[in-house]
Amino acid sequence: MCYEVADRIVDVMSTATGAPNASAAPAPSAAPAPLSTPATTAADAATPVDAATPASPGTDGGFARRSRALGWRLRFAVLSLIWGFSFLFIKVGTQGFAPLQVTLGRVTFGALVLMAILLVKRERLPRSARTWGHLAVAAFFLNALPFSLFAYSELTIPSTLAGICNATSPLWGMVLSVVALSEDRPTRRRVAGLGIGFLGVLTVLGAWQGFAGTDLTGTAMALGASLSYPIGWIYVRRTLAGASHSHLAMSSTQLLLAAAQLAVVTPLFTTAPTGLPLIPLLAVFALGALGTGFAFLLQYGLVAEVGPTTAQMVTYFVPVIATAAGVALLDENLSWNTPLGALIILAGAALTQSRPRPSTAPRPTTIPNSGAQRR
Repeated sequence: MCYEVADRIVDVMSTATGAPNASAAPAPSAAPAPLSTPATTAADAATPVDAATPASPGTDGGFARRSRALGWRLRFAVLSLIWGFSFLFIKVGTQGFAPLQVTLGRVTFGALVLMAILLVKRERLPRSARTWGHLAVAAFFLNALPFSLFAYSELTIPSTLAGICNATSPLWGMVLSVVALSEDRPTRRRVAGLGIGFLGVLTVLGAWQGFAGTDLTGTAMALGASLSYPIGWIYVRRTLAGASHSHLAMSSTQLLLAAAQLAVVTPLFTTAPTGLPLIPLLAVFALGALGTGFAFLLQYGLVAEVGPTTAQMVTYFVPVIATAAGVALLDENLSWNTPLGALIILAGAALTQSRPRPSTAPRPTTIPNSGAQRR
């Protein structure tokens, strides 16, 4: 889920998906968080595989290119499905375990997947105490806190609504980046996107009905989880930019720290489950191993192949899949304002992440023998 957050959190946001940019540390998340924002990086400058230079006649380059294009599109679809179903897995998991237990299982299974890959690749975890300290803060804001809030929220709200709330993360990111990042300046387009996104939230919640039928506490928790992601990424940018460790090593460390934090807190606020119900246990395993571990590896490959802007378009498919899964498999009710509001939120989020087209006007030239410039 999965995500994904602020238009100017360039280097750090791209590492959420494991972009080939060593300027900051990534962290797998539930949704595009979830939900990082397209950024202009070296990976973006690369030519997409399906737009590469045509192969010479008589070679099989065209077939290979089409095969690669089909390959990344298939992985894109799988990643969208995994993160879209994460909200369903949370709902099913909380039917057998306490929310904190679901979150603890999630980060533990996710960490085990990444640690296994780390061992296979013979990479090492960071050794600097400073790096571990900053990653502990990142683990709280990017994993432990949002994952727990989503789990608690789904005790009282449908998984469909939680998935839609997750899509507001880019809106929060834009607001926070303007406040926290001095180089980020709002544009009319992005401010308009923020207003449209806010209108979408009101539409989802049925504001004209006085929010009737909506649990405000659960919804506030889901929105708080979405807010936590850009807070975490801004912190990472300010503290871990330029880290020399691999994305896999940093993400593995971060999940290990999140698991340690939850291992301390969970026994204090929950009692041990009397049993291990199979279906909720499988849901938690899928949530961690697939949605938090394997999904990271999938998106890492996508960013490396087609660039973060294309790879992070998965953000816009997650709420759609989460809604479809909740309605089809959990029999959750869906009123007309929910999908309409979701579309409005996604439109607003897209505007906050958009960039104006570069001007095609000719650059100023110097008039010979005059010393003046055309303006």
